[in-house]
Amino acid sequence: MAVNFYPPCPEPEMTYGLPGHTDPNALTILLQDLQVSGLQIWKDGKWLAVKPQPDAFVINIGDQLQALSNGIYKSVWHRAVVNTDKPRLSIASFLCPASDALISAPPPLTANGSATMYRNFTYPEYYKAFWSRNLDQEHCLELFKNET
Repeated sequence: MAVNFYPPCPEPEMTYGLPGHTDPNALTILLQDLQVSGLQIWKDGKWLAVKPQPDAFVINIGDQLQALSNGIYKSVWHRAVVNTDKPRLSIASFLCPASDALISAPPPLTANGSATMYRNFTYPEYYKAFWSRNLDQEHCLELFKNET
């Protein structure tokens, strides 16, 4: 779990709370601050604000679910931005695979002759690769793609 505090910033265009990235885990459950928007997702070539909703969580698909689904589900590129006048708080909870779990698309997803998109890996292997680079670089899953 992560509790994120974003203080107000007089020049919000000069910084990010978090740069654009995908999450390395399977799912992220996010409770947004209802008073201040700050979560944005990358869609159709632009950043779109995710308006906080009362009594609701935002569920982000992470890289592990993208790999396990053989690319059927996509991890979401998102970022956190700061506000000029108001502080913001968010709470995120992460669903992660066990450290000894092998991340691999299950046979039913490749039974029709489809190749696996990603090589087999463990979560610790992925997590180490994910945090050894800048968040806003190329999608880390690209490092685990099978050669075609």
